[in-house]
Amino acid sequence: MTEYPRWLWAKLNSNYWFYPALFSVIAALLALGLVWVDRNGFAEFLNGVDWIIPARPQGASNMLTVIAGSMIGVASTVFSITIAAVAYASGAYGPRLLTNFMEDKGNQLSLATFIGTFVYALVVLRAVRSEDEIAATAADAAATSLPGFVPQLSLLVGMGLMAASIGVLVFFLNHIPASIRINTVLEGIGKRLLKGIEETYPEQDKGLPITKSPKGIPVLADRTGYVQLIAFDSLARLARKSEGRIALGVRTGDFVHPGMTIAELCDVDLTDDLAEDLRDKFTLGATRTPDQDLQFLIDELVEIGLRALSPGINDPFTAITALHWLGAGTALLGTRDLNKDIGDEDHAVLKDLVVPLPDDFDHYLKRGFGNFRSAAATSPPAALVMFDSLKNCAAPISNETRKAALYQEGERLIQQVRQQLTGPDLEDVEARFVSFSRAMAG
Repeated sequence: MTEYPRWLWAKLNSNYWFYPALFSVIAALLALGLVWVDRNGFAEFLNGVDWIIPARPQGASNMLTVIAGSMIGVASTVFSITIAAVAYASGAYGPRLLTNFMEDKGNQLSLATFIGTFVYALVVLRAVRSEDEIAATAADAAATSLPGFVPQLSLLVGMGLMAASIGVLVFFLNHIPASIRINTVLEGIGKRLLKGIEETYPEQDKGLPITKSPKGIPVLADRTGYVQLIAFDSLARLARKSEGRIALGVRTGDFVHPGMTIAELCDVDLTDDLAEDLRDKFTLGATRTPDQDLQFLIDELVEIGLRALSPGINDPFTAITALHWLGAGTALLGTRDLNKDIGDEDHAVLKDLVVPLPDDFDHYLKRGFGNFRSAAATSPPAALVMFDSLKNCAAPISNETRKAALYQEGERLIQQVRQQLTGPDLEDVEARFVSFSRAMAG
């Protein structure tokens, strides 16, 4: 799957309308298909099943009416609960987490199940006909059979959907409080960060230098917004067609506006058509998204930690959990070759045609622990854990330059701690720094 279809699929999966709409269409088609089966006598075998009691028109109509009415009521309640939970979590943990909750499949599929069952019940209800009803068409009037009709198989499937919906409701009532627990939220962000690192940087570190961006003719942005997608494969094809190279001037997640350099075209003359084609490979939007943007996930962990350590909240244990996941991501980055693996085509070809803006280990370290440092320095528990996290990050890393960067981050932390803490708290952190220094030196 190339970048744009992947991005489009991610957009479809990050809202509350796609799966309900999909389930509604499927439910309507299923209902129409089963009613056709019932009308043409292919479900007559059900009359021979002893434990299935055939429903009469009035009973079938009442049952389908109850199913439809209850499902739309439950769907409304579920939507209200979801919005309330999302509003609480976004306010407590940060507005950027709204994307995480909008992508939650438990919420999406629960809502879709109830709406799909509602649509199914309505479509089948339309086919139920009582014995004393007036014929709807001339063909019905000419028919010799009695006018009453109950789609027995369709009704049986409707009862099955109702039972499934009850199970989904029980799941949803358990899922909502579990999904807004801070440990669950941090685990979701942390695992997504680790997966993103493995996909972006699949090769182990071999000590190779980060590819430097060549200089060329600047291509300026003509729109405003956050870079949500960079179509690397399309850029590579464009570079191959123009017989040049493209050096990117922005990363996914950067904010651009007209006049900013988004890329530089090397080894070829820049034409208006070529510049326009190049700009089209950058998708802009009003918000950042986690796709192609590891920094967004790192920022989410940092934001939760900073909010937790703010004077109004003062929750160091949430900050400690954020530090643990941030340390896991930093450790993984420290073991990887940070020349980006971009696109679905051959990486060796792509990296010669398209050169991303370089991101070295120091860049990610400052983005994570560097932004966390000032707040951690004000909290003795967080400062102690940050030293441990930095030490643990260094354990799997063989690159001495990256280990030195981790130690330097520890030195910066102790400098800020000495300005913020006094007394026994400072003594405890100083002792931990001594232990940290010895471990890093050994």
